[in-house]
Amino acid sequence: MSDCAISVLATEGGRGLTHRAVDRAAGVPEGTAKNYFPTREALLEAAAERMTLLHAEAVGRLRATTPRGVTPAQVAGLYPALLRRAVDGDPTQLLAMAELYLEAVRRPGVRAALGRMAVSNARASAALHGAAGLAGSPREAGVLDAYFLGIALSLLALPGEALRAVGLDDAQALGLDLFHAAVSGAAVSGAAVPGAAVSGTAVSAGDGGAQVGDDGGGGGTGDRAATGGTPVG
Repeated sequence: MSDCAISVLATEGGRGLTHRAVDRAAGVPEGTAKNYFPTREALLEAAAERMTLLHAEAVGRLRATTPRGVTPAQVAGLYPALLRRAVDGDPTQLLAMAELYLEAVRRPGVRAALGRMAVSNARASAALHGAAGLAGSPREAGVLDAYFLGIALSLLALPGEALRAVGLDDAQALGLDLFHAAVSGAAVSGAAVPGAAVSGTAVSAGDGGAQVGDDGGGGGTGDRAATGGTPVG
């Protein structure tokens, strides 16, 4: 039911998130969603909690499968793949996240859930950056996530001619620029992660996603992960 609420948020926007809309999306009798979530605020909080849980699970898998000796270039290569997946793949998570951020301004329960997600992501990203020999501070990781969300929404919302006019039309370059701008000591060469693969509910390159793996193609270990519109680090 929570997954259906996320889907409705993405397709219909915050105003379209109603109990009836969730019932229709889930293919259940009218009134079912209201039995589980009596108010619209409860629906929003359920969607936020579900995205937080999916994200936490994905982060755990990614951290568990990150190989020893991961390099800064490999970590940097996650971010272009995440941008491409968020914009050119399935934008459901990104769109739902944007709606939840707006709702969080007025709804403490949603704000608390998103806060937990932001802190979890920053800590996990910092740990991954540290494994690659970078500074690995939660602050830098949090800044990187905030940069990422803003750029991803711009890529999704603005027309192509506007993106080209302001130099935001190259997801590969943007992803690397975000990483290098936010993370100390990240000025590395050879940015791409061969055969990148992070997916589930977010990122995709190749068959879909961002993967932290060994340079040399095909030898890397990667995690298919839900990112909720922000990068899984």
